[in-house]
Amino acid sequence: MSYKYWYFESVLSNKFINQVNKLAKLEKKKLAKIGAEVEDKKRRDSFVCFLSNQMIFDVIHPYIHVANKNAGWNFQWDRTEHAQYTEYNKNQHYGWHKDAWDEPYAKVDEPLTYGKIRKLSVSCSLNDSKEYKGGELQFDFSTPLEKNKVLTCKEIFKKGSIVVFPSYTYHRVTPVTKGVRRSLVLWNLGHPYV
Repeated sequence: MSYKYWYFESVLSNKFINQVNKLAKLEKKKLAKIGAEVEDKKRRDSFVCFLSNQMIFDVIHPYIHVANKNAGWNFQWDRTEHAQYTEYNKNQHYGWHKDAWDEPYAKVDEPLTYGKIRKLSVSCSLNDSKEYKGGELQFDFSTPLEKNKVLTCKEIFKKGSIVVFPSYTYHRVTPVTKGVRRSLVLWNLGHPYV
């Protein structure tokens, strides 16, 4: 049996979260874009910066491996892009989207990503949902036969929780209505599916 997503509740330590927050404070946060170029606040409105500290990957990777196996996906992957630290303030959101593209990365001058695709997406809660309202991570599992199969991922409400899901899954973050939602997102790459 294959699961649509896999989660771990409250597994990231406060020490780890504090380290991530400190790293993010050193970076200039920019308005998030769609892809690498397009600003469209109607579709995506948040502030992001990118982190490449090895400590982040050392902590998160074991959870990705467990989720990949236990969920029954068994996707081949061997690379993680820089981690995206995201802040959603009041009225900020990210509309329906998927993280995977139809074509592999094509820049030959980037050998670590060239020819690969996003396979597993990871979202980590860096603060508790009691600190904000709205900002819910939702998945759309609708099919032509089963419409309106939108599911709110309640398992990620607690600080330090992780959710792993296939990058081709449609998902969104609903508008924050109060407070600030903080998350860490990682995309894991592998060779295209055969």
